[in-house]
Amino acid sequence: MSAGGGRAFVWQVFPPMPTCRVYGTVAHQDGHLLVLGGCGQAGLPLDTAETLDMASHTWLALAPLPTARAGAAAVVLGKQVLVVGGVDEVQSPVAAVEAFLMDEGRWERRATLPQAAMGVATVERDGMVYALGGMGPDTAPQAQVRVYEPRRDCWLSLPSMPTPCYGASTFLHGNKIYVLGGRQGKLPVTAFEAFDLETRTWTRHPSLPSRRAFAGCAMAEGSVFSLGGLQQPGPHNFYSRPHFVNTVEMFDLEHGSWTKLPRSLRMRDKRADFVVGSLGGHIVAIGGLGNQPCPLGSVESFSLVRRRWEALPAMPTARCSCSSLQAGPRLFVIGGVAQGPSQAVEALCLCDGV
Repeated sequence: MSAGGGRAFVWQVFPPMPTCRVYGTVAHQDGHLLVLGGCGQAGLPLDTAETLDMASHTWLALAPLPTARAGAAAVVLGKQVLVVGGVDEVQSPVAAVEAFLMDEGRWERRATLPQAAMGVATVERDGMVYALGGMGPDTAPQAQVRVYEPRRDCWLSLPSMPTPCYGASTFLHGNKIYVLGGRQGKLPVTAFEAFDLETRTWTRHPSLPSRRAFAGCAMAEGSVFSLGGLQQPGPHNFYSRPHFVNTVEMFDLEHGSWTKLPRSLRMRDKRADFVVGSLGGHIVAIGGLGNQPCPLGSVESFSLVRRRWEALPAMPTARCSCSSLQAGPRLFVIGGVAQGPSQAVEALCLCDGV
C-alpha cells in the first residue's frame, strides 16, 4: 500500500527466534536486535537471551540473564542494555536490575530498584534512566518515580505520580515525560499526566474520555493517540460484558484537549492487545485480539495528512501480545501469541521508491 511521496509499507520477515516467547524484553543496539527473557511454552519466565545480527540475519545465543524474568523494561545506555524489574518464576515482581555489556558479552548486576515491581515504565534522557510506577508483590499499583544515575550506580527518588499505576504508556516530548493509562489491578486507568524534567513537577491533563483495557497508544506530530481496546461496562451496567472497540481518541498537546474522533474516523477493525506505532506520518495498528476466535492478522494506518484509515499488507504471522520496538523506518513485531508462544520476528517497513 502506498504511503504517498513514492513510499510504501512492506513487511520484512526475519529468521525466527531460536526460542518461542511472549512478554519478552526487546532492545536495539548498534545493528543488533536483542530479545531477553519472556515466558516460554511452559508458561514460566526464561533466562534465555538471544540477538539477531541485522546485517547477516543470523541469531546468536547470549549469556543467560542472571535473573529469569518476563515483562521487564529495557533501556539502551551506550554499549549497555539495562533490564529493569519484571516477574520471576513464581510470578512475583522482582527488584533486580542487570546490565548486558555488548562489547564484553556478559552481564553485570546493578543497584536494585528500591521496591520490587513489574510493569515499570522506563524512559532514557541524557544518559539517565527514569522508572515510573509498577505493581509490587502486594499487587498494589505504585506511584514511585526513580531516576538511575549510571556513574554512581544508584536510584534516587523523584516526586511521585499523581495516579499510581503499572503498565502505562510513556512518551518523551521536549522536557516532559508523558504518562498515559495503565492499570490498577484489573481496572484500566484513564489518567494522563506529565512530569517536567526541569522543574521536577507533575501536571494533570484531562483524562481519557473512555475507559478501555489493552488499548494501543502512540505519539506523532504533537498529538497522542489512544486506539481500540476492551471497553469495560459502566458500574451500573450489571448485565453488560466487556467488548472490543475501534475507538480513536486524540490529545492535542498544544491545545491541551482530547478529541474523540467520529465513527467515520475509527479504526476499520475492533481490536485490543495489539501493536501501535508511528511511521512516516502514519499511526499504524497491527494484529491483536478481536471478535474472531484467533488473533488478528490485519494491519491498518491512519494518515495524519489524509485523515483517514487505510488497509496495509497483513501480518505474515497473525499474533497478539507481541513485543514491539521501533528502529528507524522499521516497526518490529516480536514473539507474542499465535496458537502458542511465537518465534516470529517481522518488521513493518516504510520504504522509498516502491
